[in-house]
Amino acid sequence: MRAAPTILHLDMDAFFAAAEQAAKPSLRGKPVIVGGLGPRGVVATASYEARVFGVHSAMAMAQARRLCPNAAYLTPRFTLYRRVSDAVMTLLHTLSPLVEPLSLDEAFVDLEAGGTEPSAGAARAVGERLRAEIRAVTGLTGSVGLAGSKMLAKIASERAKPDGLVVIEPGTERELLAPLSVRTLPGVGPATAEALRRAGIHTVLETREAGEAELVRLLGRAHGASLYLMACGRDERPVVAERDTKSVSVEDTFDVDLTDRTRVQLEVARLADRCVGRLRAAGHSGRTIVLKVRRYDFSTMTRSETLRGPTDDPAVVREAAARLLEGVDTTAGVRLLGVGVSGLADFTQEDLFAQAAQAAQAAEAARAAHEAPEGGEAAPGGGGSEGPGAGAERAAEHPGAPRRWLPGTDVRHSEFGEGWVQGSGVGRVTVRFETPWSGPGRVRTFAVDDPALEPGEPLPLLEPGGGAGAGPAASDGPGAAAAPDADRVQGPGRGQPVTSSP
Repeated sequence: MRAAPTILHLDMDAFFAAAEQAAKPSLRGKPVIVGGLGPRGVVATASYEARVFGVHSAMAMAQARRLCPNAAYLTPRFTLYRRVSDAVMTLLHTLSPLVEPLSLDEAFVDLEAGGTEPSAGAARAVGERLRAEIRAVTGLTGSVGLAGSKMLAKIASERAKPDGLVVIEPGTERELLAPLSVRTLPGVGPATAEALRRAGIHTVLETREAGEAELVRLLGRAHGASLYLMACGRDERPVVAERDTKSVSVEDTFDVDLTDRTRVQLEVARLADRCVGRLRAAGHSGRTIVLKVRRYDFSTMTRSETLRGPTDDPAVVREAAARLLEGVDTTAGVRLLGVGVSGLADFTQEDLFAQAAQAAQAAEAARAAHEAPEGGEAAPGGGGSEGPGAGAERAAEHPGAPRRWLPGTDVRHSEFGEGWVQGSGVGRVTVRFETPWSGPGRVRTFAVDDPALEPGEPLPLLEPGGGAGAGPAASDGPGAAAAPDADRVQGPGRGQPVTSSP
């Protein structure tokens, strides 16, 4: 514990939803919910206007729709969020070399390591300046907590929301923590909280009064001793600038349970390719391939296989995932599949067997292409370097297939310019044409295959060259007044409000 509140925790306010409101003038001051839009989707972020109705992160999207049916339901745009996050993290690195990102919108900063005077006044001045700079650079708001430890700094930022700053003075920790739920303490999840509840422990004060010996008896030596120190307000965890990645994984939840074995195999192959893409983007390779399968009844199983050496070869990962799938019964239905790679390394030990197999496949494909009649189709299995799911992906991308327009995604029309999808269905797509620095735009409806309409790229939240005051959120906070409702979203040809479409 430090004698001055020089550990800073920044948490952007309703980050994904706030970014969407900043990018879409017609949604400012209105409930916005970002997440998976399918029947089994989950809320990633809800704006403060939506939280009034009880919607929160990690809630099932179906429940959110029941609680707040008139909200705008949007698919995430991670390209935009990463761009804004990079700008925020750049600002944090000007304060200190010790910045520990926790996610796109959250990070710890060790101010003392950056030369900030170890006093409450100096730390507060840095925090206020940071909030102003974030607003000027991104147009969004963030909440700042300052304390002598990471645990308390995070608690302070929660108390500061939205768009505030809270300082917890050293020496006030025990009084502050006493009435809080035990779930407030780091490392206390549902299982630990349930074990403590059965023992009659609900608050931090009760946890502290139980004593270290009792907590060790209930939770084990390491966890019990650590929890007791936290309950006493003692957290010695340092801010760590580089956090080692332990694994890379991807997973998908399906709207309808998969029962067809071939479809399951294709999905596993596709997930393996996506996982390798992330692995390579992070500059890693890995030795252990992990398959995750969640069945129709929510029972979840994982299978893993450790290779002789680390790899980032998509063929090797696909083959290993396929072998793991062979031992899993999927006939009753699968609701979720995932593929991951752990045991990461910064180098790749080439798999000679995989190389030989690839060479044989390439030779076979070349021979098939040479022997095929002109204009003919390759025989099944002569797929060269494409994975098992490539045929399905090609079919989905066929020019004759209808395009899929997800709510919230960027589009561009050759005549009307930049806009975003409000909804689609029955062969039509509704688009609102507006930019982050314009007023609420007009709504128009097109055929889903209109050649003048094409996918677009996220626009900057601040008008280029417009200065710090040009951002949409520079004057519009979480409680800003709602935009005029004259252009209420109308469904494609039905005259009913449309906020989303799967």
